[in-house]
Amino acid sequence: MAIRYLLDEHLNPTYRSQLVRRNPELIVRIIGDLDVPPKGTPDPEILIWCETNEFILVTNNRKSMPRHLADHLASGCHIPGIFTIDANQSIGQTVEELIIIVEASFDDEYQDRIEYLPLSR
Repeated sequence: MAIRYLLDEHLNPTYRSQLVRRNPELIVRIIGDLDVPPKGTPDPEILIWCETNEFILVTNNRKSMPRHLADHLASGCHIPGIFTIDANQSIGQTVEELIIIVEASFDDEYQDRIEYLPLSR
């Protein structure tokens, strides 16, 4: 299945516009859009939504997301993946990395994992 991204509500909407500009076929949603969880949805519920709808979560939540993922996996659930961005990296650099991931990744390559961007560290 093709990679689809769900962006955390705390990320700049420029991420979506730049991702779609670079790859118009890429599906990118932001928490709070009509067809995704509303703003303020607890992280565990977002992980369930990502699993059900097969979206990779892109977030800046480096602090509590590892715990939420561990709890999610411990309950027998799965997730297509989580990418955690680096606040010190520019939007352009992050977008470039997310596009490369879309173009070069295997199916389920990031399943049940958190990857910290940039991957090239």
